[in-house]
Amino acid sequence: MVRMEVKLAFPQDRPPLSIISAAKIAGVSVIIDPTLASGSVPTLHFSSGDFIHGVNTILRYIARAASVSSFYGQDDIQAAQVDQWLEYAPLILSGSEFEAACSFLDGYLATRTFLVGYGLSIADIVVWSNLTGTGQRWESLRRSKKYQSLVRWFNSVAADYGDALDEVTSAYVGKRGIGKSPAPSLKEKVLGLKENTSGHEIDLPGAKVGEVCVRFAPEPSGYLHIGHAKAALLNKYFAERYKGRLIVRFDDTNPSKESNEFVENVLKDIETLGVKYDVVTYTSDYFPKLMEMAESLIKQGKAYIDDTPKEQMRSERMDGVESKCRNSTVEENLSLWKDMVNGTTRGTQCCVRGKLDMQDPNKSLRDPVYYRCNPDPHHRVGSKYKVYPTYDFACPFVDALEGVTHALRSSEYHDRNAQYYRILQDMGLRRVEIYEFSRLNMVYTVLSKRKLLWFVQNKMVEDWTDARFPTVQGIVRRGLKIEALIQFILEQGASKNLNLMEWDKLWTINKKIVDPICGRHTAVLKEKRVLLTLSNGPEEPFVRILPRHKKYEGAGKKATTFANRIWLEYADASVISVGEEVTLMDWGNAIIGEIKTDNGTITQLVGELHLEGSVKMTKLKLTWLSDIEDLVSLSLVDFDYLINKKKLEEDEDFLDNLNPCTRREA
Repeated sequence: MVRMEVKLAFPQDRPPLSIISAAKIAGVSVIIDPTLASGSVPTLHFSSGDFIHGVNTILRYIARAASVSSFYGQDDIQAAQVDQWLEYAPLILSGSEFEAACSFLDGYLATRTFLVGYGLSIADIVVWSNLTGTGQRWESLRRSKKYQSLVRWFNSVAADYGDALDEVTSAYVGKRGIGKSPAPSLKEKVLGLKENTSGHEIDLPGAKVGEVCVRFAPEPSGYLHIGHAKAALLNKYFAERYKGRLIVRFDDTNPSKESNEFVENVLKDIETLGVKYDVVTYTSDYFPKLMEMAESLIKQGKAYIDDTPKEQMRSERMDGVESKCRNSTVEENLSLWKDMVNGTTRGTQCCVRGKLDMQDPNKSLRDPVYYRCNPDPHHRVGSKYKVYPTYDFACPFVDALEGVTHALRSSEYHDRNAQYYRILQDMGLRRVEIYEFSRLNMVYTVLSKRKLLWFVQNKMVEDWTDARFPTVQGIVRRGLKIEALIQFILEQGASKNLNLMEWDKLWTINKKIVDPICGRHTAVLKEKRVLLTLSNGPEEPFVRILPRHKKYEGAGKKATTFANRIWLEYADASVISVGEEVTLMDWGNAIIGEIKTDNGTITQLVGELHLEGSVKMTKLKLTWLSDIEDLVSLSLVDFDYLINKKKLEEDEDFLDNLNPCTRREA
């Protein structure tokens, strides 16, 4: 029994069922503190002042401190097997592969009483908790008797440790799954990034003031778009909140797509967003060290050279089939590595792959590619290198070397988190905490830089700054104030919930910002405009200086000309009746005495001013322009979406959903 007082802090909307259950069974007494903000990682605080954070880290502590002898396995091999289940259970028992995972577990448990060895381990608690945490989804399968071995194991664990497990599940699991309990304490609103009315903020796990280092790592293969802006601003927020460092690092590992133009404009966009950084670095700064690491992993047998054709390799990874090259000798691999580095014909047929686990349910761990050949010159280092690291290989390496403490990544990379940590482990580098946030998706919008580049290259838009583009420069050109963009993004916070956002919400925020200060001008459509002659109007035009905005003096003044002949919109003229009293904005009332038409089309109105009339009594309030020589002609452009479908599914081609109004630029 562990007697040191410990406190488990976690978000109320995501209680760590596996930790709470494991602590109950292990005899580890913990004080429950569900006060962390949504998105935060569970943290275990000790009375000594020390703490540890992260679900798996806490579970390993509980397993070692447990009164149950088999909780962390009976030997080193079993301990390693327990670690595997800790990493993979949350991945395989969530999302679209849930039933496939259940089928795998059913087969695995056909001849086993426990997941590891011959006694209950933390692995059993993790898998049991993840199944329970899905609520009705698992209960439906459980009742169907479809997976009899899995259900037998599940019921056995529940029977042997029913008192502890029942207490946990009744408190934290509802019909819809973990965190969906009808208990009021579990229905609090997800907190935003900024302080809300309760004064709470989003926390970085284990973050200490003055010791946090985050990085914003764009690839210089396009301009920043609204999705990148979210990542940049979240990194800025955490760096400022914890008085830490913010690194801007260009992930320049693909010379075929990158250029100095993109580097320059990304830096321009970062400045526009008001993001203050400490230093700008490039992954290419670390190419020599990355190559040394790749060679070191080859020598250790943790990586190998593969010449399997690309499509065949993809198929083998999906099916869990090992490459014929997987068991090549170190000498054979080093020889081919030399060919790759030198860019020989033989070398260009090869790639470097990590030797991880081809049977892992998480396909990102099935021997990912670390290095590829590319003959294209690099925008910074020219033709010095013939091989380039993949993002999956370079990112964890450079994060660790640059002192990054927390790597912010969008939740679309969730399945790759285990890969990130495994690669760091194989490299022998320190752990960098991953902190996830939801990707920003907008209706009728593509955010893939590859797709945006297609619009540019095919001249369907002017360039990357086109006002129809979701790039920072595009939406600013369209009239968006950066303050509105920042507010829009910060209102979403660091939530992991995937949302499809409406552009209208962003423009509504923008309107509130520009409304008090923007210039206002009156315009009438030139085509089909209608002349209103005021019989008692001024004989000579005169000018009055009026406020541009009736509520905000800061909007300034405007000069308005008053005359006895004024232009109205045809749409307004078409709803006026003879004898009706209308209000002319900024002037007063007028009574329409005659409506002239030609073949059903209104051509002219005749009326007289009735300035003593009450504007409260009229139905129509009309904008107008005096018929004078110095009216300014202008063109108004109405921007539509580039695609005509609100949300594109992953398997849909955006080219099949182009807006017919999207035209090729001359």
